[in-house]
Amino acid sequence: MGRGFQVRAASITIVAHLLFIAITTLVLLWLLHFREGVAFFTSSNPIKIFNLHPLLMVIGFILVGGEAIMIYKSVLQKRRSMKVVHLLLHLVALVAGVLGIIAVFKSKKDAGLPDMYTLHSWLGMSAICLFALQYIMGFFSYFFPGAEMSTRASLLPWHRFLGMAIFLLAVCTAETGLLQYFQFLHLFRSQEALIVNSTALLLFLYALFVTLSVILPRNYS
Repeated sequence: MGRGFQVRAASITIVAHLLFIAITTLVLLWLLHFREGVAFFTSSNPIKIFNLHPLLMVIGFILVGGEAIMIYKSVLQKRRSMKVVHLLLHLVALVAGVLGIIAVFKSKKDAGLPDMYTLHSWLGMSAICLFALQYIMGFFSYFFPGAEMSTRASLLPWHRFLGMAIFLLAVCTAETGLLQYFQFLHLFRSQEALIVNSTALLLFLYALFVTLSVILPRNYS
């Protein structure tokens, strides 16, 4: 029974990686083909700057963050090495999230639109702030200078729980954002609607498989 669970845990991470590729492809297809492309903060077209927001939040913040969560189950290496990769991937996710927030604020300012008035924006700001706090606490507790072993052990269940809660909050935020975008642009019965809905569905599946990878034991060969 235990062996079966271990094999399935390894398979779960493979499916999650495939979902990573599929979601990335859909997001790039959506933004580059249907939404006029992406501009890195310097454009007279606020839409292109805004498009940087879903690009960074979905691929950089959520998908890379999910890979950081799964790293202990994805690669069979020494725990110290995995801890460094886990830390670096989360750093990439944090930077992407902050830049994504800046992009949406800048694009709305350029377009003369109000900020922070939707559930999506409230959830998003909560997710990025909690993520940053979790990262700082994890860095000082588990990496440098590092707490006592007994303290680390007592904090670890809470670190894992809060990490997953924040990850799922980020996915929930993305889902509300995609729905908001869908309704705002009236994308009903169009190719773009298919892309947006498929992205939302695959994000849910990605969150499901990341969660399963955490629950199931690591596969030892």
